[in-house]
Amino acid sequence: MRCAVRGAPAGAAPGLLFAAPALAAIAIFFFVPVAASIALSFTDFDIYAVASRANLRVIGLGNYARLAGDALFRTAIRNTLYFVVVAAPLSIAVSFGAALLLSAPLTRWKPAFRVALFLPVVTTLVAVAVVWRYAFHPRIGLLNALVAPFGIGPVDWLGEPRFAMPAIVLMTIWKTFGFNMVILVAGLQAVPERLYEAARVDGASALARFVHVTLPALRPTLVFVTVMTLIGDLQLFAEPYVMTQGGPAHATLSVVLLMYLEGFRWWNMGYAAAIAFVLFVAMLVPSLVARALGTRAEVA
Repeated sequence: MRCAVRGAPAGAAPGLLFAAPALAAIAIFFFVPVAASIALSFTDFDIYAVASRANLRVIGLGNYARLAGDALFRTAIRNTLYFVVVAAPLSIAVSFGAALLLSAPLTRWKPAFRVALFLPVVTTLVAVAVVWRYAFHPRIGLLNALVAPFGIGPVDWLGEPRFAMPAIVLMTIWKTFGFNMVILVAGLQAVPERLYEAARVDGASALARFVHVTLPALRPTLVFVTVMTLIGDLQLFAEPYVMTQGGPAHATLSVVLLMYLEGFRWWNMGYAAAIAFVLFVAMLVPSLVARALGTRAEVA
């Protein structure tokens, strides 16, 4: 028995029917909540509106106007940008360095090293936070023991505003670099060996082979890793929530953490939805730039 979908090209009906459940799930659990969130951002939905819809008012762009004058929101943006600018390049550099070492011909026990370096990615953040809180401890912490020979410290890494965000950056890089490392290792393994052989025949040095063979071949992978890292870093939440609760003195308050506090602690759901939409636009920009760069790399 043949079934047809009105308006679909001939032969496309079976494919649409197979894809329909997945498309319905995406619509229900993604597009509907996104649309509801955008609509919510134009209201003053709060705990009083939960009790009675009569307390719900449509305020248009009121939440966005409030964001423009909110000093706490500006602090959250500044902290998030600081985290992205510092953590993203360092994380990619560490991932790339680890991937190159694991792909080197002289490296032994590669599977064991891959598992060991990837373990932090799959380790529960709460367990990681407990360990790192001891590492950052001002009296018995490992980090102070390492910097003490240089005449530094003791430093209260999580208690002083100027050191709290660098501490979060350090822990986040350790926790997440393994994910990018695995992707970059796969990218390095996909580079054809004949390109390196041709470069050696031409007398290219190791540095020249890296610059003129490895980097161009890895460009799409690096673009993907960069975009995913930027998007992930813009959504900074769990690390400051577990380690510092946004403190001290809002030094580690991120945009997502502020959105969580507004929405689920202070019950300003409309205001929190406006923060979420602004963050969505902020993440859309690097995604579009990456798509343009990826398209250019494919053309080249």
